[in-house]
Amino acid sequence: MVAKPALRILIANGVNLDLLGSREPDVYGTQTLDEMNRDIEARWAEVAAVSKMPAVELHFFQSNHEGIFLEALDAGWDGIVINPGAWTHTSLALADRIKGLNVPCAEVHLSNIFGRESIRRESLCSSVVVGLVAGFGAQGYVAALFSLVSTQLTSRPQPLPSRR
Repeated sequence: MVAKPALRILIANGVNLDLLGSREPDVYGTQTLDEMNRDIEARWAEVAAVSKMPAVELHFFQSNHEGIFLEALDAGWDGIVINPGAWTHTSLALADRIKGLNVPCAEVHLSNIFGRESIRRESLCSSVVVGLVAGFGAQGYVAALFSLVSTQLTSRPQPLPSRR
């Protein structure tokens, strides 16, 4: 029996998330982005082991440049966990890109965007993603990843080809 290839999942962090650990630690916590990524990998390994999830390759990416960020979403991923940062509330281009990719995508926010300033309560992406997790810090990424893999990707026959 041939083993199935690992699912390729992008963990995409948008604008200003490179400032984690120093920017508003009372809102976003004190972990740096690198520390958070290592934590997500470690926690995912624990969850995957006890829940018998399919093999997953996690790929981490962050950019403050919207065009580069949009292009990174289009690399033949099986699924995407995305924290767009402030682009959540401002980027119709990002929402259109996610919709056009036809790749299951889960939106994540470290803070509860619905309990913050009114401008942060609207997500332009929420109507084109399969689900949204907000307010649970780095654990939200693991919850989104678990939900994405277990509900959207377990019956997928093969990875989607790159559009490039």
